[in-house]
Amino acid sequence: MPRILGVDIPKAKRIEASLPYLYGIGPSRARDILRQANIDCNRRAKDLSDGEIARIASIVQSTYVTEGDLRREISQNIKRLMDIGTYRGIRHRKGLPVRGQRTRTNARTRKGRKSIVAANVRKPEKSPVKAA
Repeated sequence: MPRILGVDIPKAKRIEASLPYLYGIGPSRARDILRQANIDCNRRAKDLSDGEIARIASIVQSTYVTEGDLRREISQNIKRLMDIGTYRGIRHRKGLPVRGQRTRTNARTRKGRKSIVAANVRKPEKSPVKAA
């Protein structure tokens, strides 16, 4: 498996489909990277030479923020919103949808499983024992 920026990309897939395994690179960015590196999009990852992989890695590293740096940047942005007390930060803190979605129904991804509210359920009374 070829490694780019510490991530193993699948070797059997086309390189255009393998590059989005890197966090922060989607399909259109993968096409742009391959265009800059002058590599055919339809080639398989296992068919690339070490020089071509190095060329892709250098383009990704110099041009785009990916993997750990991108994850850190996103979490810092969310933490900043929470610290200054914006509406979005409060929603993040409470674990509710941030972008205006409804919460009366749905929103289960953010809210988690439904909490079951216990209703007043009567226990059946014991019937008197009849002596025969």
